[in-house]
Amino acid sequence: MKSVLMSALVVMSMGFYAHAEDQGLPPSKDVEIMISDAFVPGGFDSESDAYIVASGIFPNGCYTWKQAMVTNRDSFNHDIKSVASVSQGMCLMVLVPFTKEIRLGKLDTGKHTIRFLNGDGTYLEKTMTVE
Repeated sequence: MKSVLMSALVVMSMGFYAHAEDQGLPPSKDVEIMISDAFVPGGFDSESDAYIVASGIFPNGCYTWKQAMVTNRDSFNHDIKSVASVSQGMCLMVLVPFTKEIRLGKLDTGKHTIRFLNGDGTYLEKTMTVE
């Protein structure tokens, strides 16, 4: 029964998107999303590519991860804006958790401050030590 219902939803959404494209409506738009937590692994040195694992919750099924934009304010302070694509149309109205690895590249030896900027002016701040 669940598979029949899911199949029907998929078929209906495909028809809606085809109709939306025929009408000239934009299929999706990009929005800044909030990161609710981040895991900062240890053991990076100045020769390795550093990364962090960010997680959050999309408000519905129309959201998909697009990219993380990393801005280096200086050698030890980094800002990250997370962006998702939101499709226009019928969506499953459920909270959708996500987890993404964000590459920072090679960083200088020392303590780094990483800020995950939200669209409303707030941020989540984490620190990373590079040996």
